[in-house]
Amino acid sequence: MSTARFAAIDVGSNALRLRIVEADGPGSWREVVQLRAPVRLGREVFVTKRLSGAALGDACKALKSFRERMDLERVVSYRAVATSAVREAENGATLAERARREAGIDLEVIEGIEEARIVQEAVLRERTFDGPTLLVDVGGGSTELTAIEDGAATFAVSLPLGTVRLLETYLAGRGVVDKRAQRLVREAIDRVLSPILPRLLRARVVHVVGTGGNVDALAYLCPGRGGSADVAKMKTLLAKLVQMTPAARERAYDLRPDRADTIVPAAMIFGRIADALDVAEIATPGVGVKEGILHELALRHFQAWDAPGHDAAVLEACRRLGRKFEWDEAHGEKVSALACRLFDDLADLHHLGARERLLLQAGALLHDVGDFVRYDGHHKHGYYLILHSDIMGLSPEERAVVANVARYHRKSAPSEAHPNFRELGNEARAAVRGLAAMLRIADALDREHKGKVFGLRATAGKSRVRLEIAGAEDRELEEWTVLEKASLFRDVFGLDVVLEPAKNVPPYVATTTQLRPARFAS
Repeated sequence: MSTARFAAIDVGSNALRLRIVEADGPGSWREVVQLRAPVRLGREVFVTKRLSGAALGDACKALKSFRERMDLERVVSYRAVATSAVREAENGATLAERARREAGIDLEVIEGIEEARIVQEAVLRERTFDGPTLLVDVGGGSTELTAIEDGAATFAVSLPLGTVRLLETYLAGRGVVDKRAQRLVREAIDRVLSPILPRLLRARVVHVVGTGGNVDALAYLCPGRGGSADVAKMKTLLAKLVQMTPAARERAYDLRPDRADTIVPAAMIFGRIADALDVAEIATPGVGVKEGILHELALRHFQAWDAPGHDAAVLEACRRLGRKFEWDEAHGEKVSALACRLFDDLADLHHLGARERLLLQAGALLHDVGDFVRYDGHHKHGYYLILHSDIMGLSPEERAVVANVARYHRKSAPSEAHPNFRELGNEARAAVRGLAAMLRIADALDREHKGKVFGLRATAGKSRVRLEIAGAEDRELEEWTVLEKASLFRDVFGLDVVLEPAKNVPPYVATTTQLRPARFAS
């Protein structure tokens, strides 16, 4: 396959950035161009919750110039993402609409957990770490923390803690940061970090890896070993920076204006985390969101994307969520395996893709997670818990599908009278109906949570679907429940469900399949 050019656009709280690279394979690329537009979208957002008219206009102007440069450089694939300032702004959708209309750019407003996943991809492409590692991505509006062990995330969280947010909230209009202001910012940082610190300590972190422009600047000014920031030197530097105005910092340390003010709260955030984890250095690989996007674009273009690995990571995130809410793991795994068997056997009936299959697995794993709140109405409680939890690797739209699939594993069928279902797009609603219909049957086959059904084969005919079941002899309750819960399946697919015993149906274990975009994905 010939060379190709890819572009990443990062619409951050402090600036907009474009990076274009050329690659002749998934593993390496060469620089074509990097552009940066110093548009501080977060200047007012974290106080007023709105992007100003001037900021919107400046951002669109920058995006239009990015589009022109991408066209000039013959970019074949790009991804443009907006982070905390845009996602928190009440009029954030306005920027996305204007970006499409005025600049011809599809701007995706991503969640913090997706930001963390992209940064993780970028860091792990550059280097590996021996022992538990914490990735700390400090941006203008948020800080993403991702714990890594053996090359995989063990947990990730996005915190409302960023350099521009701290500036606008606590240091607006200040030059020198006096001791009172320093205490105020430190207390604000501690208030956000304190709930997560016990979890970080349990992870027994050995290495801290920092990403973002500020920590790269700190590593340059406070160099440690092997491209890192020395924490002791950073504290000494911070003591000098707070006594200077931003203009004085610019002159003394050759900083850009929009770095000279944000470097102080950045050093305070990184210093607090380093102190809590007792680390002397913060590794700085010099990558971030843009590099993670470019890595994934190249992998997909050159057909090297690890779809099974991605799917496995999503499902492991679901398991972590289930364990958090003390769910019946064995039942979730059994129902997930049975649901996937139905999905695979009935592919010619439902015409759904591999991505929908993953969402079915996720919904099946988590369908009873609402028991943590209360058994009565647990399908509704589960919907809320899933919808409002972070599941790394799923978009908000996909998480809403998973939450709805779990919501409809029992009781009433999906209905546009229900706000949770009505708010989905047309294709998402169709997917939920089909996936929930299969989940109801799979759940019924493990009605007693005793794993009595260990083999299943489904065959679709003209008027009915035949289920051949292998398992324990005393499975009457399971089979009765299948027929009781088959009405949604009949409504969706127009086929009756009939049961037959089978002697040669092997045990089934769900596996991942090649990833394709969900048809309803935005």
